[in-house]
Amino acid sequence: MALPISAISSVGTSSSTAQSAGVGKGGHELPFSDLINDLIQDTNNQQGRVEESVKQLITGETDSIHDVVLTASQADLAFRLVMEIRDRLIASYQEVMRMQM
Repeated sequence: MALPISAISSVGTSSSTAQSAGVGKGGHELPFSDLINDLIQDTNNQQGRVEESVKQLITGETDSIHDVVLTASQADLAFRLVMEIRDRLIASYQEVMRMQM
């Protein structure tokens, strides 16, 4: 069963729900490439937050292992989402290439 876009948008914490659904400022739809680019950028930012939280845990700036694990889990989920989208795009492209004209 496929998830609606609004459910997927909760993965990225820095993107608004409207932008994740493909609607930009002013109600205009974003191109698909911008949507994917934003998703990848958000995933990259989450990976950076994980690195920073692990660094803070190692240096003793924080003692909350729970927060570090939660941050890492969110980043992992965002990365898996990007990989699944990539795999489905590749499969779709291959299917189109197999069609006979």
